[in-house]
Amino acid sequence: MWLLDVNLPTALTRLLHGYDIVAETTAGRGWRELTNGALAQAASREGFRVLLTRDRRFGASAGSTLKALPELAIVIVTLSQVREAAYLSAFDAAWHRRPIEPVAGAIIEWP
Repeated sequence: MWLLDVNLPTALTRLLHGYDIVAETTAGRGWRELTNGALAQAASREGFRVLLTRDRRFGASAGSTLKALPELAIVIVTLSQVREAAYLSAFDAAWHRRPIEPVAGAIIEWP
């Protein structure tokens, strides 16, 4: 299961479902207010294996927490922030060029 941080469009869950990836949002889980480290812990505890975020500082603030969660992968999505429809289109195009390949216990940037 993949979890989308609050800084990603919620409609991205539908796009991921189209790639056969089960995804939920932090807002949908009621985790909107969790800090990065607490969010990583909650995600891991609830069985999420990948956390997608646009927060480029996520690694700095949750890096030590991630060491204790070797099964969780953090993916920092570096696509430009634009309106939702354009963002989803850009995400889909990037995915078809190179799908996300999460690495457990690591923070990677994509695309």
